Amino acid sequence: MKPIPVAFHIGPLVLHTYGLGLGVTFWFAYWYLGRRFRRFGLPTQWLERGFIPIIVMAIVGARIVHVVANAPVYLHDPITILEVWQGGLSSYGGLAGGIPTAVWFLRRSSPPVDFRRAIDVAAPVLLASWSLGRLLGPQLMYAGGGLPTNAWYGMYYAGEVGKRIPVPLFQSAEDFLCFLITLWVAQRFARLQMPSGSVAVAALGLWSIERFFDEYLWLARPRVWDAVEVFALLCLAASIVTLAVLVRRRGSAPTVARAPLASTGVRDR
Repeated sequence: MKPIPVAFHIGPLVLHTYGLGLGVTFWFAYWYLGRRFRRFGLPTQWLERGFIPIIVMAIVGARIVHVVANAPVYLHDPITILEVWQGGLSSYGGLAGGIPTAVWFLRRSSPPVDFRRAIDVAAPVLLASWSLGRLLGPQLMYAGGGLPTNAWYGMYYAGEVGKRIPVPLFQSAEDFLCFLITLWVAQRFARLQMPSGSVAVAALGLWSIERFFDEYLWLARPRVWDAVEVFALLCLAASIVTLAVLVRRRGSAPTVARAPLASTGVRDR
């Protein structure tokens, strides 16, 4: 079985499947986020103005963190720092670049949007987008596989010798499961009148568990105490502590919003 082509040509134009996959993912995130904001009665004008800057800053942050984490490789050949189409984006770096940019646009929006309510509504969108992005991004990039394997589910990837664990496919399934759990958590937290922000914190905890085991089982070299593993555990610990604080504040702060019924006139477009 041959690897999936990582690029194809239309005349003199070279199209990278990794970049095309991410482009589709960004469009999906924009569509789904706008849909959820309208469903929960939140304004979307800020999204129309700020989505492109958010994506740009997310990519910049993701690339910076990846390059710093793999500094010896890029110091040896600095020009490859710019070759984003070859892969090499950190999910945590993407959050570090994208979330502050989104906050800036939220605060400048009119009417103003409550940030904690907004991140609760956006959390499932991020997980659904990661699920699609793993399927259409790393799965189609150069050297996109995990550790070598002889198992039946192993796949061949361009730039790697022998069969590899198809980590992007596994991650896509895991992210989709986290997405479904987060939707359930949002409904449950609304009934329990948990403070705003609780859904996003729970989603971060779920995703951090996933990221830790992805690295430990399929990606990390060395296998234990890889930087991503450490950061995932720190995020998980922060999520647990924050949820504990929010539980104690239940009933004394704005609560997780329910989606309005159709009779309210807010339509899901």
